Amino acid sequence: CHLRGVPTDHRLDNLECIRSLLYRCFFNHKILCQTILGETREDEDEILPRKDYESLDYDRCINEPYVEVLEGLDNKKAKKYEAVKWILVFAIGVSTGLIGVFVDFFVHLFTQVKFKLVGSSVEECSENGCLALSLLELLAFNMAFVFIASVLVLIEPVAAGSGIPEIKSYLNGVKIPGIVRLRTFVCKAVGVLFAVAGGLFVGKEGPMIHSGAIVGAGLSQFQSITFKKIHFQFPYFRSDRDKRDFVSAGAAAGVAAAFGAPIGGTLFSLEEGSSFWNQALTWKVLFCSMSATFTLNFFRSGINYSKWGSFQLPGLLNFGEFKCLDGDKQCHLWTAVDLAFFVLMGLVGGLLGALFNCVNKRLAKYRMRNVHPKAKFIRVLESLLVCMVTTVVVFMASMTLGECRDLTSPVDNSTAVPMSANEDVNSTIRQFFCTNKTYNDMATLFFNPQEIAIYQLFHQDATFSPVTLSLFFVLYFLLSCWTYGVSVPSGLFVPSLLCGASLGRLVANVLKMNLGMHIYSGTFALIGAAAFLGGVVRMTISLTVILIESTNEITYGLPIMITLMVAKWTGDFFNKGIYDIHIHLRGVPLLEWETEVEMDKLTASDIMEPNLTYVYPHTRVQSLVSILRTTVYHAFPVVTENRDNEKEFMKGNILISNNIRFKKTSVLTRAGEQRRRCQSMKSYPSSELRNVCDERPGTEPADEGQDILQQMLERRCPCVLWWGSGRHVPYPNLYPDQSPSEEWSMEERFRPLTFHGLILRSQLVNLLIRGVCYTENQSSASQPRLSYAEMTEDYPRFPDIHDLDLALLNPRMIVDVTPYMNPSPYTVSPNTHVSQVFNLFRTMGLRHLPVVNAVGEIVGIITRHNLTHEYLMAKLRQHYITI
Repeated sequence: CHLRGVPTDHRLDNLECIRSLLYRCFFNHKILCQTILGETREDEDEILPRKDYESLDYDRCINEPYVEVLEGLDNKKAKKYEAVKWILVFAIGVSTGLIGVFVDFFVHLFTQVKFKLVGSSVEECSENGCLALSLLELLAFNMAFVFIASVLVLIEPVAAGSGIPEIKSYLNGVKIPGIVRLRTFVCKAVGVLFAVAGGLFVGKEGPMIHSGAIVGAGLSQFQSITFKKIHFQFPYFRSDRDKRDFVSAGAAAGVAAAFGAPIGGTLFSLEEGSSFWNQALTWKVLFCSMSATFTLNFFRSGINYSKWGSFQLPGLLNFGEFKCLDGDKQCHLWTAVDLAFFVLMGLVGGLLGALFNCVNKRLAKYRMRNVHPKAKFIRVLESLLVCMVTTVVVFMASMTLGECRDLTSPVDNSTAVPMSANEDVNSTIRQFFCTNKTYNDMATLFFNPQEIAIYQLFHQDATFSPVTLSLFFVLYFLLSCWTYGVSVPSGLFVPSLLCGASLGRLVANVLKMNLGMHIYSGTFALIGAAAFLGGVVRMTISLTVILIESTNEITYGLPIMITLMVAKWTGDFFNKGIYDIHIHLRGVPLLEWETEVEMDKLTASDIMEPNLTYVYPHTRVQSLVSILRTTVYHAFPVVTENRDNEKEFMKGNILISNNIRFKKTSVLTRAGEQRRRCQSMKSYPSSELRNVCDERPGTEPADEGQDILQQMLERRCPCVLWWGSGRHVPYPNLYPDQSPSEEWSMEERFRPLTFHGLILRSQLVNLLIRGVCYTENQSSASQPRLSYAEMTEDYPRFPDIHDLDLALLNPRMIVDVTPYMNPSPYTVSPNTHVSQVFNLFRTMGLRHLPVVNAVGEIVGIITRHNLTHEYLMAKLRQHYITI
């Protein structure tokens, strides 16, 4: 402290300095580790959760219109709605399976035509010396396909990538615009087949999850925003809560169709997707996944084998059957000795996965800074550049780096590649740049669809040299890392599996040739694929089951599980999974499964938002319009003043006056907010409202250091009086004949507020649009009543208050909001620990969590932003500084 210029005789300053230094050592102990691992604190704090992402209303609003629906719901109708759910789940599964058939058919068609024409050209030009012409042909095919895919992403930017980060965010409770729209679905499904056919190192399995989720969100609504004529009078599933369940089922169906793994799809939706789950949903999601798997299996088997009714191709990606050759008694799929190598492979896979994620994160940040801010066609040019480089690398590597190997190399009898009935291993071998009796091992991997290459690495024996496998892994690692994030629909599962399979096959070759071990090469290729994929995506339970179902070999359960656990633990030591990284880069306020242990030093009162904007049970139209036009909040507490506790309140009772210190410290901010609100009210067409907040002449802004509370008392401005007392309405209580008085004392302005419920912005706007109000000389019983169908008619796009024709509204009319508010939302005490708040908020799928003290008075509100990791860390720093 003395070196910092603090005199040693100033004991207080020294104490504060020491506290600050101790706090830095205690709280920022992770900086050294992050620096060693290549990440600094600046990098981590560079992107914070954005506040413009809205949350979804997963909590059910039990208001009077909803209760009326429940009262009219008997057992017969309940069974009818349950039957409709099952029909919808089946339809979602069948539709997702058909989408997989569509994508797979056209990818196979375009790829087959491309490779056939280019292969014939290469064979001819190898003799005539015109290989440049073959390269141009391949470039023309690939760049044309990638151009179409990139243009489709320009039409709907959210269709880029795999869609898994977006769906994970949606199921976590974050609303991402356009994520489940029909236009997104068309651009995604069509764009991914062109991206894969264009030779990019991407997969079609990841976007299948997004496509299935969109189908689940669309079919369940019985309406279409794009095609407005498609509208059925069935409003019972038109809520965020019900749509979330169908989106979960659709995402699981996408996984099941991609890998032929219905149980793995269900677990994927549970592990990586939904934050909120129930037992009834599990059975429906599994049924949906089964429907998708067998629909795709039925059609693919019929198309490829011309045997309709046979089920031989369960998913888009087939690993084939792992078995030893007949008569080979020394062959075993795996042994206990192999587990040691599997652990080492999991360790290497975790390290390589962390490296992949680190490099891809830096590329994504570079795109965010230098590509996305520019014109949209720059993104198309980037996609074409990646396509051109990939094509040239593939062609040149096959021509110069591949080895010509003898066709008589022993080949496993189970190597028939399930693309059609007549294709076998010989049809997938490429003889590019080699003599008649040899084939090019590098070209065999590059000039085949990715699923064929994975199948070859799993089942062909003594086919690829160690040098070829090493070069293939390096090239595929770099190019797939560069590709993931460009403006095309792209998946990451298949490229990761292919990288890992080549690495595992390399390990198997080394163990066989150098150590002379009797091992099954396909097992090591499978474990390598699991290790690298687990190191990239950091999935455990669902990925284990997906791989077991894809191999149809339960004996692989233990090796796969051990490998994935080691890969995840190793990768988590350095960074997060690839999907979590991209969610963080977007600034999405994602809530993890649980908070850190040290967060329990905080309570609900430490993280809540104390500056409340609220309404009264009976509120004038002019006040509602003012509140809605000058705030961006999506829910407002409905309160009344607790006049009976005024004396106790001013005595300083902590339980009763928990909110007074927050209000006194925020008067200046609130006064400024009310001035802006007054300006908004002056634009109201009615002269009555336009003049209600006119300030008196001679009123000047407050100088710094002056007592704002005293100035508000002296000026007697009605606007500031209402705002200073925390109210936005012409009358403060249940009764419309009570108006604010200029003679109110400070005690009256800070009366405790009794909490009655929550009212949503969309509900208030709906009430104003439909004219649900009554006059002062009438009772609230004369107010029109809205049904549940009328309240949800405009879902999911409710009208905006700024689009409302205010000239049609009488500003003096009164709105009774009590029938439409949620009278029993979840609440917490100000002394509740953060871990309890977090678990309640996340598991129940809340959007707003009021903080209510012991006598039922609201003192703050907690939203998703208050529970993000970054916000909690900032509050924890303040807590340590205060201590």
